[in-house]
Amino acid sequence: MRIFNYIYLKGDRYMKLSNRLLEIISFVPQDSIVADIGTDHGYIPVYLIEQGISNRVIATDISKKSLEKTIEYVRELGLEKNIDTRLGDGFKVIEEDEVDTAIIAGMGGILIGDILEESVEVIDSITHFIFQPMVASSELRRYLVKNGFQIIDEGLAREDDKFYEIIYAKRGKSSEIEEVNYEIGERLIEKKHPLLGGFIKYKIGLLDKISEEIKYKDSLKSRNRYIEIQKMRDSLQEVLSKIEGN
Repeated sequence: MRIFNYIYLKGDRYMKLSNRLLEIISFVPQDSIVADIGTDHGYIPVYLIEQGISNRVIATDISKKSLEKTIEYVRELGLEKNIDTRLGDGFKVIEEDEVDTAIIAGMGGILIGDILEESVEVIDSITHFIFQPMVASSELRRYLVKNGFQIIDEGLAREDDKFYEIIYAKRGKSSEIEEVNYEIGERLIEKKHPLLGGFIKYKIGLLDKISEEIKYKDSLKSRNRYIEIQKMRDSLQEVLSKIEGN
């Protein structure tokens, strides 16, 4: 069962936020103007306004049904002047220089890269980017490194047995990183994140499961994939040994 944190707002109102959402919010700069792409229920925009982190948030969603939930929630709290709701795809409903911070959470890493690719001019006018890929985080890191982003910081959140990765990035030239750090963010290792050990063990467990499924297959593709997986497993185990040894 997902554990929520009860956050008290103004008066006697409160809202429920998961560990994942709170970790995402922790990277939002104070007094920033935010675009929450794929806002869903609008929890992040409401929290940012109610807690005085942002004065204005643009909440967008490609789903009319999801956006209607946000509109209703914003109206219920009387925050229409602070939260602008827009129906649309990615950054296509955001103007250049309209926001300084963008959040894209709850989507796959490849889709996040596609969204960024579709609106380069708007992206170039934004300073802070906070990504929370549900899958394909390594693919997202590759995209960022190759397409003019610097990964500044990273975070982890855990809910039940699932881990969530958060990537905070800015525009800027990035040097190539070691292969293992596409899988496990370098910043997580540098800051010795308290969830990192469990996260690496989780990753190793996934690799072991895939290995068992393909190790007896005779195709060249399967054999090559098995070798790749074992190599990554060894790299992850090496990182785990280092952090557990400190």
